[in-house]
Amino acid sequence: MSSLSPSIGIVYDQIRPDERMIIDAAKRKGIPLQLYDAQELVVEASNPSRDMGFEDVILQRCVSYFKGLHLAALLENKGATVINSFEATSICGNKLLTSITLAKAGVPTPKTFVAFNSKSAMDAVGKLGYPATLKPVVGSWGRLVAPLNDPESAKAIFESRDFLFPLYQIFYIQELIQRPDRDIRCFVAGDRAIAAEYRYSPEGDWRTNAAIGGKAVECKITPEIEEISVKAAKAVGDGVFGVDIMESPGGLVVHEVNHSTEFKMLVSVSGVDVAGSILDYAVERVKR
Repeated sequence: MSSLSPSIGIVYDQIRPDERMIIDAAKRKGIPLQLYDAQELVVEASNPSRDMGFEDVILQRCVSYFKGLHLAALLENKGATVINSFEATSICGNKLLTSITLAKAGVPTPKTFVAFNSKSAMDAVGKLGYPATLKPVVGSWGRLVAPLNDPESAKAIFESRDFLFPLYQIFYIQELIQRPDRDIRCFVAGDRAIAAEYRYSPEGDWRTNAAIGGKAVECKITPEIEEISVKAAKAVGDGVFGVDIMESPGGLVVHEVNHSTEFKMLVSVSGVDVAGSILDYAVERVKR
């Protein structure tokens, strides 16, 4: 493509409303956007040349963490800049790596212990204290997240994980933050906080994920929210991220940074053109 115009692609494994917004925003802005269906791609891993003619910058928007992670590696091997990068995706997609990265960067996070069988997991939650939560190191939409309210329930939950896939035998145990029945998601592009939403728990649940019925309300971006969101995003990489924040008695803490964030609810409650901001950031990356 000509160096005078943006050279941007998007790779996906399904077109959600979020990806449709990006496609529509590209048409509105007059930005040529090449579409790649991950299900149809064949990429030679043993050849690092740009023989497939990929764009300078590619938005990686796969729902599947593992497909997106491996595609990011392949596309970077072909010389493309991927948003978000293989490194950022690998960190964000693994809660343990996210916790380590945020702690190193001085971003406040919930206290977390990790163990590798049910017996040591009991020792870990004993040190952490009840109540606590058990989360899979890889997973989304609140699946396999379990509250640990007392030793009896914790023992039963831990022992059940001993019989699951080995990935779920990594016991990632986190303190249960005493927060309102909501958390905050702030969308960050580069070094700018674009928009934020409160995500409220559905009735009868303590999780706030939209996939289980969580409701969104606009959240005004305060200087404190902007500072911690941008700092958390920068800790994992240069890209576009959804930073999940909880309001603890001692201040804001970050519990996740999302690498392929859904933003349709955020747009509906804030009115902010998040898709346009993603493309503006991608154009900036083309020009670097």
